[in-house]
Amino acid sequence: MPSEFSIDQIKPYLALFGENVYLQAAGILVSAYVIGKLINFFLGAVLHRLASKSQSKLDDQIIRLLRPPVFYSIIIIAIAVAAKLIFSESIESVVIPVLETIAVVLWTVLTLRLSRLLIRASSQQVNKFTLIHSQTLPLFENLAMMIIVALSLYFVFFVWNIDMTAWLASAGILGIAIGFASKDTLANLFSGVFILADAPYKIGDFIVLDSGERGEVTHIGIRSTRILTRDDVEVTIPNSIMGNSKIINESGGPHKKYRIRINVGVAYGTDIDEVKKILMDVATEEENVCIDPEPRIRFRQFGASSLDFDLLCWIEDPVLRGRVIDLLNSAVYKKFQQHEIEIPYAKQDVYIKSLPTEKG
Repeated sequence: MPSEFSIDQIKPYLALFGENVYLQAAGILVSAYVIGKLINFFLGAVLHRLASKSQSKLDDQIIRLLRPPVFYSIIIIAIAVAAKLIFSESIESVVIPVLETIAVVLWTVLTLRLSRLLIRASSQQVNKFTLIHSQTLPLFENLAMMIIVALSLYFVFFVWNIDMTAWLASAGILGIAIGFASKDTLANLFSGVFILADAPYKIGDFIVLDSGERGEVTHIGIRSTRILTRDDVEVTIPNSIMGNSKIINESGGPHKKYRIRINVGVAYGTDIDEVKKILMDVATEEENVCIDPEPRIRFRQFGASSLDFDLLCWIEDPVLRGRVIDLLNSAVYKKFQQHEIEIPYAKQDVYIKSLPTEKG
């Protein structure tokens, strides 16, 4: 910053604007504006033209982000030099830290945007950066934001010559008090970090909770996870509960495909080979049923009043479960009716041993 050098070092150049300090200050500001525009033109025209030849758009975005902070930084330096030239030391001791604080905020915003841009670009390069992917992206974004903001606060304190030792000691005592008062919130916070890092589920997965709720994960935050049930009801669960619960991820495993099961019972005496053929035809004719893995028919047991079969087949997405089960049940019932296959149901026969006689 200009406070580190003497105005005497640039007096030969200031003489070009005359002897009046106000004219010299105006000349500094005009010169800074022209230099800033030239540098912006260089970044926008020359470097942008070179960057456009590459296949990646990342360098174009970085140049676009750099242009405003570079221009405004040059203007801030010019204002600081002009203030040092015009104002007395008492006023200068206030103006310079204010300008330095503005510069810190300006470059903090740039650093935050650059970090978000680079982290998201890295998450798309799964082969190079295995640790950063779509599930851990919010974790790294929030971590980078906290580090950048903490460093920016340190520089602001440094600019104003504030001793950080007393502040850190006070923050430590205050942190202990806040920790005891908000232990549940902290538990959710740490559980959210572990969920984002471990990635037991991701946005778009269908999960089943211990309490029986089943739905699609729509949001994974630091404090809570939100799922949308099949009734279009959004359920918010604190991350501390999610971290200590058994969760069934229906979209997990080697692929997203989900197996459904159709239980069918037929009367004793029915041709079981015909039943298996009908069930297989029903499965293969349904377009929502996967060919790989292929459907399977299992003769499970001899029931109390029926021969029990299972039709096992896979669907591409768990969200299709209810719809496909409805289509398969309807098709099986119609096919059994066509082939006169009886589906037994519970019934009771009442035998009257004797009728009461009338007493005369």
